[in-house]
Amino acid sequence: MASTASRFLRKLPRSLKLPPTLVRSNPTRVLSSSTHQTTEPSYSLRRIGSHLLRHDSIATRSFSSQEGPAPIDYSSILQEDEFHKLANVTMNHLLEKIEDYGDNVQIDGFDIDYGNEVLTLKLGSLGTYVLNKQTPNRQIWMSSPVSGPSRFDWDREANAWIYRRTEAKLHKLLEEELESLCGEPIQLS
Repeated sequence: MASTASRFLRKLPRSLKLPPTLVRSNPTRVLSSSTHQTTEPSYSLRRIGSHLLRHDSIATRSFSSQEGPAPIDYSSILQEDEFHKLANVTMNHLLEKIEDYGDNVQIDGFDIDYGNEVLTLKLGSLGTYVLNKQTPNRQIWMSSPVSGPSRFDWDREANAWIYRRTEAKLHKLLEEELESLCGEPIQLS
């Protein structure tokens, strides 16, 4: 089997009509299970005209079993009952505020519903928001017709649900997007 693969790799450049300077001279990969090191080709590049050509040399990379993901700071993770309390208060608060907001805006198809731990806000042709609790992750997930999907974690210092990628706060993001879509300001926080 190995000889068939080796023969195939030797014939491949000819079938692809590659110049010999682009072909690796040693396409082998060696793994030593006792040292957890791999030996594989690395390349130096040199330019000829508009083409970059590779020259092979052997490089060694070490993989240490001691390295791994960063340790988890368990003090920042909410207990399940605390998560449910915070998330339920947030969802019910949003439900009340957005219901009141719906009385002040003239949007065809405006509807808000909260059931089975999912808050759905329909804005007719403007789109639909869906917010739901994700208990295993201790997050509130939001799908927005403006900003797309977001996952909010509770931040004890900010006392708010924060989207870690953008540092956006849930209430502030909803205020900005709803005002932009509906043309009327809303105060959620």
